[in-house]
Amino acid sequence: MQDGSIADIFQGDGPDDLPVMDASGKIVIPGLVNGHTHSHGALGRGGVPQDATLEQFLAGAPALNGTRMTEDLRLSAQLSAAEMIRKGCTSCFDLSVELPGPSVAGLHAVADAYYGAGMRAVVAPMIADRTIYQALPGLLAALPDEMRQVLGAITLPPWSQTLAVCEDAFASWPVPFDRVRPGIGPAIPLHCSDAFLSACAALSERRDMPLQTHLAETRMQQVAAQQRYGTTLTAHLGALGILSHRFSGAHGVWLDPAEALLLANAGAGIVHNPLSNLRLGSGIAPVRALVDAGVGLGVGTDAANTSDTQNMFEAMRLTATLSRANAPPTKSWVTAPEAFYMATEGSAKILGFERVGRIARGWAADLLFLDRAYCHYVPLRDVLSQIVFSENGGALREVMIAGRVVFAENKVLTLDEAALQCAAQDAAHRLDAANHDTRLFTDAAGLLVRSFCHASCTAHPLPIH
Repeated sequence: MQDGSIADIFQGDGPDDLPVMDASGKIVIPGLVNGHTHSHGALGRGGVPQDATLEQFLAGAPALNGTRMTEDLRLSAQLSAAEMIRKGCTSCFDLSVELPGPSVAGLHAVADAYYGAGMRAVVAPMIADRTIYQALPGLLAALPDEMRQVLGAITLPPWSQTLAVCEDAFASWPVPFDRVRPGIGPAIPLHCSDAFLSACAALSERRDMPLQTHLAETRMQQVAAQQRYGTTLTAHLGALGILSHRFSGAHGVWLDPAEALLLANAGAGIVHNPLSNLRLGSGIAPVRALVDAGVGLGVGTDAANTSDTQNMFEAMRLTATLSRANAPPTKSWVTAPEAFYMATEGSAKILGFERVGRIARGWAADLLFLDRAYCHYVPLRDVLSQIVFSENGGALREVMIAGRVVFAENKVLTLDEAALQCAAQDAAHRLDAANHDTRLFTDAAGLLVRSFCHASCTAHPLPIH
């Protein structure tokens, strides 16, 4: 290894002057790359109703994410990092949120957390200038008068103010760009005015940094796009000039073939998030159709509160197995090599990290060491297949990032997990108490939002994937 990269690969013994790590009895693979997550979800774990849809979840966001301080943002990012490292994830694209809008201190705290944990990360503020009640046509009018008055009065900061904060944070970035760098995350196209989306794309181009949004995650988003724009979400973004090789959309569950071609022609990518798509009932993404169209694919876990885990092994396995639902022809199944590529090099391309996600000379020394004697590999016949279809992190023994061992002997070496556990429980009690009244209100609003979305989708059906 040299400067955090793989200097050379030898069969048998290498030069005597190189450091040696004993990997006997181990299977060595590249670190997994999480193409889409939200670090703020770690402190919201367990707070999402079991029957919540995405729009219902969004209505409840103020109760989950409200009244947080800068140190809460840092703590939540540290919790996410610890869990990802424990599950073999070495890099992530984090759309972190801060209410009512981002702050320099908050963004820097998240960046510091990942850097201190030893991970690679893109830290992208998740931002919007419309609430869900302003984003979905007809939603406010469908609510009871008293609730409509309260929710209609809620506004987000002007987008110019939000982007000015982002610019300040990026200009004074607190850690080296080579490992933790900024991105931009307009939350959902419907939640952003056209002027805001265009400004985000211009910032992405000017700073040559990745832009990620939630694209066609639910049927409701495409129904609302037809009502607001008269076309699909991707077609609207294309008309605005938002699509590029720096652009990625998370989820893409309700993308149609024409949208796939638009994305492919622009060099844009999609991050598949099967865990949260199932948890929130959003559907199953048309992964094979996207790949066949030429769209670059990555894999993500989404947040710890909407997928209940940051386990990229589980997300990778579902990427392969969900493609077999509804008994499609076997040629449309996602193979083990394809799923593995999406969860490593594919996601790394989404993050904009070069030479990450492969074991080769000059590539990042981000490596996982799996115990070959673990039950998943006994007997051992097809290594890659058994990793993709069996592994859940149980065989993980060491994690290396940029040539540095950050996990060994069942311990994250860069974070004090016992202290994090105590701090997280204390923060959860404090935040739950502070947001109690807000939760009562947003729980009631969320049920009405879910009912409105169901009625809207029933009245405006889209093809089912």
